[in-house]
Amino acid sequence: MKSIRRPSFRAAALTASVLASLCLSAHAVEFRSADVHNSDEYPTVAAVKHMSEVLSKQSGGKYTIKVFNKSALGSEKETLDQVKIGALEMNRVNISSLNSICPKSLVPTMPFLFDSIAHMRKSLDGPIGEEILKGCESQGLIGLAFYDSGARSIYAKKPVRNIADAKGLKIRVQQSELWVSLVGAMGANATPMPTGEVLTALKTGLIDAAENNIPSYEGFQHYEAVKVYSRTEHSMAPEMLVMSKAIFDKMTPADQAMFRAAAKESVTFQRQKWDEQEAKALAIVTKAGAQIVADVDKASFKAAMAPVYAKFITTPDLQRLVKAVQDNK
Repeated sequence: MKSIRRPSFRAAALTASVLASLCLSAHAVEFRSADVHNSDEYPTVAAVKHMSEVLSKQSGGKYTIKVFNKSALGSEKETLDQVKIGALEMNRVNISSLNSICPKSLVPTMPFLFDSIAHMRKSLDGPIGEEILKGCESQGLIGLAFYDSGARSIYAKKPVRNIADAKGLKIRVQQSELWVSLVGAMGANATPMPTGEVLTALKTGLIDAAENNIPSYEGFQHYEAVKVYSRTEHSMAPEMLVMSKAIFDKMTPADQAMFRAAAKESVTFQRQKWDEQEAKALAIVTKAGAQIVADVDKASFKAAMAPVYAKFITTPDLQRLVKAVQDNK
């Protein structure tokens, strides 16, 4: 009986490496992306699904993305931690979730920074936006794109046309030091609480008001409790789509470029979906009797924000970026 020659360890390892490479190139790779929004049709959820379709087409089926929304993979903080270490490939988060780890992400979060949605989009689509996206790379995150999250405004039982109208109101805010400072600068009493508690708090009078965009005002049914939505538009902070740097760095330059291009293409799709949702939500709340107050003296609010900027925009680099946005009209 002839003896069987066994390959050397080095040869076996090389064979395994080649087979692994062939396997990777021959089979589709499905990346996971997290999102906390409940609706499968929410604009950010739909946008990442659209990005998956673009990638699949451009890569010949090699790359796809599966969206796990409804907090299926955890909260924004939990999923961000997973993305940073490469345990999760992608994540869509509100930019405020990044403020404590990526200082430049503070800039588009600041109150009354943008004069309009058009100003916000112009700023984030250019070099300023690219610099902010790259600002998270040192934290293990590749910023791929900004998604719209609308303009946040105050809603209460009375119109809030100027800063004097806001004085003394108990206004629910996100559980964030920046948002507490923002509302405090208006002369109002900031009341941090989770979103799920806001409707009951409005109905019982625990709070006088809240602040959010029109789709959230409608979607969380807050219009049932307070009927006056005043367009203060004090924040146009965007969402961000991020990818694990640990995963991204293993891809070829060509595939990296393809991912970045597909993410940018999904922005146009997301904005269209957002505009449609905003119009639909506005129609629902007005039909239900909500009053939309447009004649708001934004200048009176903006003039009171200097202490907020002094507290959070503390470095020459951040001050430079803020000025660049303000000059980018």
